[in-house]
Amino acid sequence: MERTESLPASTRPAGTVPTDPASVLLPGHDVPLGRWTTVRRLLPQRQRRMVGAWCFVDHFGPDDVARRPGMEVPPHPHTGLQTVTWLLEGEILHRDSLGNVQPIRPGQLNVMTSGHGIAHSERSPEARPPVMHGVQLWVALPDPARAGAADFAHHAELPTWHAGELTGRVLVGDLDGVVSPAVTHTPLVGVDLTVAGPAPATVPLRRDFEYGLLVMSGTAEVDGVSVDVGALLYLGTGRAALTLRAAPGSRVLLLGGTPFEEPLVMWWNFVGRSHEEVVAAREDWMAGAARFGTVADDPAPPLPAPALPTTRLKVRDRHGGVHP
Repeated sequence: MERTESLPASTRPAGTVPTDPASVLLPGHDVPLGRWTTVRRLLPQRQRRMVGAWCFVDHFGPDDVARRPGMEVPPHPHTGLQTVTWLLEGEILHRDSLGNVQPIRPGQLNVMTSGHGIAHSERSPEARPPVMHGVQLWVALPDPARAGAADFAHHAELPTWHAGELTGRVLVGDLDGVVSPAVTHTPLVGVDLTVAGPAPATVPLRRDFEYGLLVMSGTAEVDGVSVDVGALLYLGTGRAALTLRAAPGSRVLLLGGTPFEEPLVMWWNFVGRSHEEVVAAREDWMAGAARFGTVADDPAPPLPAPALPTTRLKVRDRHGGVHP
């Protein structure tokens, strides 16, 4: 993992409370994704499970894929969520059971809505750039969207927001009147912030949103806390603005949304509301049920679901509390 030199600021241990009592610095942990790719998982964590409806945050790369296969994730299912894929470098080929075959490159956005069920695969194409670097995010769908039809959208161009030496590409939602074309089902925002110079910059926020800040390259400082690559700073609610310092060339992902109050069960690739719902989704996937369809253009066999745990899956709220 490459990092630039940290700004001169105090870095608190993961999980401790900086100046703002609502802020928590969360470490990432490495998780294998398929055979060839390892990601840094930032959400969910024990200290913080969600930021708005953002329920899953993976940051991968920069990885040298010139002499390796790169991303190789065969057909697999999803329920109850949207996947949001954003690349800083490289290329990934998306295929899904709706018949979409779509390459994604830096500056472009893929949003897949699973609804009641969809299947897709994600692979590095044979002819590809030598470096792969990006994020994949999940958004929990609320009722009734989570029981609706599946959908997929590719956005080749996204709007930009500017403030001094800070430029933001608005992936999802609205930042200071700059609106993304991506469809969401709860109030959300996702912005890729690029820093051109060392001067502090102010980002306008919504007081009813909670926010998290992920450094994808370089380093950033908020509230006197230095955030390096591989960590996420949870910022809580009630903020009207955010003052950000970052090393020139840094890329920072700002995520936010209204707190998501529906308790969830998250297991494997499913987001549901009960143990029984997730069990049924697993059984349908293993039986080849029509709700997931077939990724027809991918020759690889579907990825089998892992065995369920021997105890009931726990329904948790956004704070991690267990519900009956």
